[in-house]
Amino acid sequence: MGGKNKQRTKGNVRPSSSGRAAEVLTREGGVIPGFVGFDTTVTSELSYVPAVHGAEDIDNLVEADFRLVLRKLSKRDVVTRLKAVQDFGSMCQERDAEDVKGVLPYWPRIYCKISVDHDRRIREATQLAFEQLVLKVRRSLAPFLKSLMGHWILSQCDTYTPAASAAGRAFQAAFSPIKQPEALSFCKDEILNVLQDILLKETADTLSDPQSVTEEEREAKYVRMLTSSMLGVKKLLSLLLETDRVALEPGLDHLLKSGKFWKYSKHKAPQVRGAFFELVCALCEFCPALVQTEAARLCPAVLLSIDDTDPIVLPPAWEAVLHVVSTIPDCWTHVNAKKGFLPKLWVLLKEGGNGMAKALHPNLMPLLSKLPKEVTDPSLDFYTTFFTAFRHGLSSERAETSPSESAVIVTSFVECLRFCILQNVDDEPSQAKIRTMLVSQQLLPLLDKAIRTPSLQNGPLFLLLTEMLISWERRAGLYSDGYEESKKVVFQRLVSDFWEDICHLCVCFVDNEEADPQALEGVAILLQVMRYPERGSRKHLQKKKSVRVCLSKAEEDEKAAVQGDGAEKLAQTASELVNEKAIGSLQTEHFEDAVCQLAQLCLVHVNEKNSEKHLVFLSLLLQSFHTPRIFSALVEFDDGTPEDNKWRGEKNPAVQFLLKRVVVWLSEVARSDTEHLVEMVFSSLCCCNQEETTQILNHITTMGLQWGIILQIIQRACKDAEAHARCSDWLKGSVLGEQLLGLTEELCKVGSSAHASTSTTSSHSWTLISLVLSQNHNHESWIGEVYMEKILEKLHTTLSETKSLSDAGNMEPLIAFICDVASSFFSSVRDCLLLLSAEELLLTVFQLTAQDQRHTHLSKSLLDKLKKVCVAGVQSLVQHGECEVTEGGFLHSAAVWVLNQALTSFQDIKSLQVLVVAVQSLVETIVSAGNQASLILNRLFSLLTPSQPDWTRIRQALPPQWIKIPLLASRHRGVYETPSQDTWRFRESNRLPAHLCVCALLGRVAQTASCDQREEQGPSPLPNLPNTVSELLYALQWCKELKNSPSVVPAYHNLLAEWELSDGLQSLVPMSSLLETLYSRSVMDGGLWSLTLETYINTNSLAVTQGAALRKLYGTSDSLFPVSQSKLNTVQVLCPVMTKEDRETLIALATAGLINWQKHDVTDVSGCLAVLLCCLSANTQVEAEVVHAVLAMMMEWRNNREDWFLFSCNLAEAPCEQLNLNVEMMRFLSWLVTHCPSGLGGLQWDFLLCSMLAWLETASENVSSLWNPWVQLFVCQNSALIVNLNQFFTSSSPEVLEKLPPELASEWKDFFVEGIYNLLLPLPVKITETFVEPDDPAFPLSVLQSVGLALTHVPVQQLTQNSLQPRFIADQKTNLPEPLQTLLNTLCPLLLFKARPLQIIVHHMLEKVMPQLPECDGDGDSRCDDDKDEPCLSPPASLMAILSTCEELCENILGGVQVGEFAVVQPLSVEYSCILGYLLAWKLLLTFFKSSPSHLRAHYAQYLKRSCSLNKLLLHLFKMMPENPVYPGHESETKETKTFFTETLILTVDENESVRWELPHLACNVFYSTVQDLPAMVRLWWTSQEKRVSSAVEKFTSKYVSPVLSAQEISSVHSSTQMFDSMTVKARSAAREVIATYSVDDIYIELVIQLAQNHPLGSITVESGRRVGVAVQQWRNWMLQLSTYLTHQNGSIMEGLALWKNNVDKRFEGIEDCMICFSVIHGSNYSLPKKACRTCKKKFHSACLYKWFTSSNKSTCPLCRETFF
Repeated sequence: MGGKNKQRTKGNVRPSSSGRAAEVLTREGGVIPGFVGFDTTVTSELSYVPAVHGAEDIDNLVEADFRLVLRKLSKRDVVTRLKAVQDFGSMCQERDAEDVKGVLPYWPRIYCKISVDHDRRIREATQLAFEQLVLKVRRSLAPFLKSLMGHWILSQCDTYTPAASAAGRAFQAAFSPIKQPEALSFCKDEILNVLQDILLKETADTLSDPQSVTEEEREAKYVRMLTSSMLGVKKLLSLLLETDRVALEPGLDHLLKSGKFWKYSKHKAPQVRGAFFELVCALCEFCPALVQTEAARLCPAVLLSIDDTDPIVLPPAWEAVLHVVSTIPDCWTHVNAKKGFLPKLWVLLKEGGNGMAKALHPNLMPLLSKLPKEVTDPSLDFYTTFFTAFRHGLSSERAETSPSESAVIVTSFVECLRFCILQNVDDEPSQAKIRTMLVSQQLLPLLDKAIRTPSLQNGPLFLLLTEMLISWERRAGLYSDGYEESKKVVFQRLVSDFWEDICHLCVCFVDNEEADPQALEGVAILLQVMRYPERGSRKHLQKKKSVRVCLSKAEEDEKAAVQGDGAEKLAQTASELVNEKAIGSLQTEHFEDAVCQLAQLCLVHVNEKNSEKHLVFLSLLLQSFHTPRIFSALVEFDDGTPEDNKWRGEKNPAVQFLLKRVVVWLSEVARSDTEHLVEMVFSSLCCCNQEETTQILNHITTMGLQWGIILQIIQRACKDAEAHARCSDWLKGSVLGEQLLGLTEELCKVGSSAHASTSTTSSHSWTLISLVLSQNHNHESWIGEVYMEKILEKLHTTLSETKSLSDAGNMEPLIAFICDVASSFFSSVRDCLLLLSAEELLLTVFQLTAQDQRHTHLSKSLLDKLKKVCVAGVQSLVQHGECEVTEGGFLHSAAVWVLNQALTSFQDIKSLQVLVVAVQSLVETIVSAGNQASLILNRLFSLLTPSQPDWTRIRQALPPQWIKIPLLASRHRGVYETPSQDTWRFRESNRLPAHLCVCALLGRVAQTASCDQREEQGPSPLPNLPNTVSELLYALQWCKELKNSPSVVPAYHNLLAEWELSDGLQSLVPMSSLLETLYSRSVMDGGLWSLTLETYINTNSLAVTQGAALRKLYGTSDSLFPVSQSKLNTVQVLCPVMTKEDRETLIALATAGLINWQKHDVTDVSGCLAVLLCCLSANTQVEAEVVHAVLAMMMEWRNNREDWFLFSCNLAEAPCEQLNLNVEMMRFLSWLVTHCPSGLGGLQWDFLLCSMLAWLETASENVSSLWNPWVQLFVCQNSALIVNLNQFFTSSSPEVLEKLPPELASEWKDFFVEGIYNLLLPLPVKITETFVEPDDPAFPLSVLQSVGLALTHVPVQQLTQNSLQPRFIADQKTNLPEPLQTLLNTLCPLLLFKARPLQIIVHHMLEKVMPQLPECDGDGDSRCDDDKDEPCLSPPASLMAILSTCEELCENILGGVQVGEFAVVQPLSVEYSCILGYLLAWKLLLTFFKSSPSHLRAHYAQYLKRSCSLNKLLLHLFKMMPENPVYPGHESETKETKTFFTETLILTVDENESVRWELPHLACNVFYSTVQDLPAMVRLWWTSQEKRVSSAVEKFTSKYVSPVLSAQEISSVHSSTQMFDSMTVKARSAAREVIATYSVDDIYIELVIQLAQNHPLGSITVESGRRVGVAVQQWRNWMLQLSTYLTHQNGSIMEGLALWKNNVDKRFEGIEDCMICFSVIHGSNYSLPKKACRTCKKKFHSACLYKWFTSSNKSTCPLCRETFF
């Protein structure tokens, strides 16, 4: 063919040689060849036919997807095969039937292979897929059944149950139960061939490929296949019809004649052995003739394997044993029973079946019935050995630890014993000996052991023994005459002897001073079971094996007969014979005689030895045997007489025994346990009539016994209906009632004493009281109702006393007992609250639950008890009482008490919470109680609501400090009568005003009640709810205006939020109703009501949705005039939502009032001006004439009423109304400047500016009066006017300024600005000196904020040439001019003042002067020593002093935080202020550093290095920067994610939302500035840190800082305007590279500067580009110098390049390098070599020489080694 890479001839369509060969084979053979090794055996390869030429017709029958899946089934990978099988099943389910039928020719071979796969998941999936295939193809499967059925049966017997179940389902889907035998008959030979091949031919190596499968897997598969094959044969035999089984016998005969088959009985795998025995069972059952021929091998294989105790093998092995002994009569001829079988059986029995008793022992009796005489001779020895081994099995470890195992052994023992006795009932001496041996030597020892052993006492032995005795009595003729006389005599003797033996056994146990209590209890249980066998539980008796066996004789009376030749056809079984039903109880006199004897023995021991255990035993006996004969025997035996004369003539033996003995025993003081005596009392009462019972119990009650005994008697009397009926007269009688009432009084008296009794006796007594107050199932009280009410009255009286005690600690046990009693009473007694004493008790309980623990001193557990009692009582009241809330009743009294608590008792948060929770629990209980809840809640809510005068009183009692915040925020215009400084200082108290308490209470009640009404979808029935909701909104508004001061306010607001009351329950009331209520309150009272109305309108967007409803409130604007304070407040709220016409009407009315100002006082004028401003603020259009007229009025006031303007006045004495007028004038002037400045003339501007300056002067003179909110408002509005003027004159367009009066702008600049800032600049200092405590509520923070906004516009010149009072510090080194130094000394300390606006404004002002400070240091020589190692220069001393102070504070704050962790700081806290001041100081220092020239920057940097300030800063920053510094609102990770490093930090003076993240943003900003301006120092710090810190720093910097900084560096190169002679600089953004090209004459140098990924932490790399005309050594020096400059200089890349170029220029200018650093310009201080050696004349840098001298410890020249002078 040529080379393998050669192309075939073009156009050659002839197939290849392999294709032609396949075609020939197809044509000649008529079949499609398979792969090599294709055959029908199990070991064949997967048999899908490959697609070859000539096979197109058949191959095309298989769809492409099926072909792909079938090919995957041949893969070696388990997962691939599993997925392929699953896909095949899915395809069979989804595809058409015709497509699936195409697969059928190839499926049998594939199925035979994968159905026995190593992986059990594949086997299961195969059967699931086969089921889908069967369901799809149905009858089309028939032609392939013979090749499939063998492995199909094999799969149904798979040891993996899910796979076997799936195969079974597939089989059921293919064939109905009727068709299954037919299908198996059709394929029976093929099935047997497959199974026989596996059993007889295959090995582990032939079933699996030894080369690809491990030995362990091969062996596992072989064992599995053997097991499945034997089970498959069993399944086949069980499903085939009888005729088909006969036809199959030749094949089975072949199997049985194989020696290999019989070896499986001894196979090492238990699964194989188990399957072998199951197959033997099937062969015996279905092919008995066949197994007869192989009996010689079968019998030893089965009968000698009984010692195989493997859990898998034993059940089928013993089943096989029974089948063998039943099927093969001469089986024992093939086995030596004496030597081979029985010894193994004895060992097995002695070991208790080795934990397999449940499987083994039920087979023993059937086996026993089939043992022939030659095996059991001699019978006595055989049975002795058999039962002795049996009993030993009970002592095995497994039997002793497992009750179920023990029960099975006992059950089997008794069955076998009964069977053996029934087999030996003749009068022959040999059989008599056997019977005697079985009873005396086997049964009685077992009974003895059982009596001593608790586990056997509770087992089935006693019940089985009783049934056996009943059976014997029946056969002895005690019940009827249906048995032979000869047999009756035998059984009578047997019964008599047995009772004699058992009586002797019991007497031995009882008649013993050291009797074991456990044994006595065992005797009692035995006798009890014998007395009442029907009560015995049959749960211990295991279900017997269903294998049927015949008895040895063909008798019809006692023994079963063999009526067929197979075990399944026996008519009667041994188990049926033995397990006769025991009907009735024992009838012999022996029984009662034995009990009487035992009872008398007990009495002897009790009388003589005072034996408590015998007394207990006697009680147990009498519980079961309370017959007159027993009591007569006891009375006759004891000749004592009752002490009381009235009982002397008593004839009833039970009564006599009670009075002679039991009562005496009860009255013994030392007796602790009396429960058995109480039982003895009731056992005796069973033989007494009603009258006798009542007399006896009354007698016992008055004997003065312990109350615990009376409690036990009552509990026993109430235990069952029969006892209660006998004792009812005693329970309801006066004797018991009086005793209980006396007990209650005694308990309450003892409990309230100083030393409360908590003994067991007291506990029993309280339990007794609780019991008698409860109710039985017939809703009747235990005792008389008269006594029950008296007891309740006493309990209420006692509980009421606890409320007045200061310390209820000693009362706690008493209260706990009363709680238990009351809870039981309320829960169980119907209509209990109809009793007045019960209602009073419930009220007292409620009051205790509604008061704080600090007042009641009750423990939490006791409070929980009281709450449960209260709930139970209210439930009973509402469910069974009337729906009316009557005066004096519980609900009325509770509501009145709660309201009084809220109104008069000043509650703290905890007390309020307890009170509200108690009332809420009350309401919830009422709601859940029934249909009458709405009526009750309606009345209860009315009682809890204060009257209107009370509402007004508690509302006016609210502190007035709320007015400050809305007043200063211009949201409210108000006045206050004679305010004093103390008025605005909060007295820190934890007590809540009554208004807040009532609102919270009513809100919670309304909310709880509404939840129930929402479920009923009905309207709220609560009365006057709109008024309550409006009061709640008022309280919420009060809290809102106070913000966080005092601390009880936010705590109260948080409580409302927790109760979901923070919305004010607006949804419960119709909007129109609530809106009308709030409006009427606003017009009438104003103040906070107006703010509440405004909040309600804004919260619900009523201006947009309900405009008409709002306009309907006021009708017309005229209704709001004349202006009063309340109407003014309402106008301010409604003005933004009014129509344009209404606002114009208001303007007209207000203007008219202003024009007629002579007729009005200051208040009216101020109100009219305020209304005008409200309309102007709402953007109402107004004519210019109106504005000018108003301004003219003001100017007229200036001339005629100058006192109105408060110029140079003491503002502390000015009334609020006058201050308000000035504030309104300032607001009006501000509006003029903003909206219509061009219409003002010169006089008007003069009036405006002069007034502003005069007001400012007044403000600066009245700093001490700034505690007054109206004075603060005065200063704030004046500052706002200054801000507006500044913005106007600095930001207005030239066109606007041209329209102003001439010289106005220059006057503003030259005169007014200086005057303003000369007054403003000292103002913050004065305020901080006057108000030293920033947390004082009177501190004028808003003034600082407003003044700060004005100071942001201060010109730099005003700062540098300020007129502040000189302030200097001793020993402070400075080169600054005096004004600048004064400014720094004055303002820098304010950076630490705890007032954020002040800190921010100080920063803004100092930031303006920082760039001007470095020039004052000149070249730095005057303040640094050039001879030292590194010259250093200190930044401004004032700033450094603040920094050092801040460092210590931050160290204390952040000391416990690790680097990399984020320290969360509470905004505006003390820590916040310290850190803010620290960061602002560093921001100023970095601004100063950046403004410095490079040579000074090196000196400053050296100072920072020596002081370690920067190191501390960086450590602090990495504790303050968040781990993920994403900008708020951009939390999602995107490519353009905004972070604190990408967004500009804007420090605003006023507080807003950004305060929450201001510190983290500022920290990030400072860090960015640090790495930008001090990269070398940051890099040096980073390299010196430990690994944990450095890795955290690098990770953070690389992710968030380096990309931004690198981009900025590259961008600065692009945008740089710096021009270099002979050097050009370019940047590559994508590569983060900067390319510098230096060319001089013929010299050309190109350097490539590469920024690191973690820039600036990583060093900047300098790489060589092109170079021309430079020596290699010089080139290397320059590259090293540039690298050094860029690495060690604190500046940008451009600055480093400039420094390097300067160095190179100096080199070309002829200046020699320093011979220490080999650079002209020093790398850190940028100096030139100046220090020359006198000998060699070489010059060096001072810093280099210093380092040389100190490191070498010599003072010689580095070059010539001469002494350096």
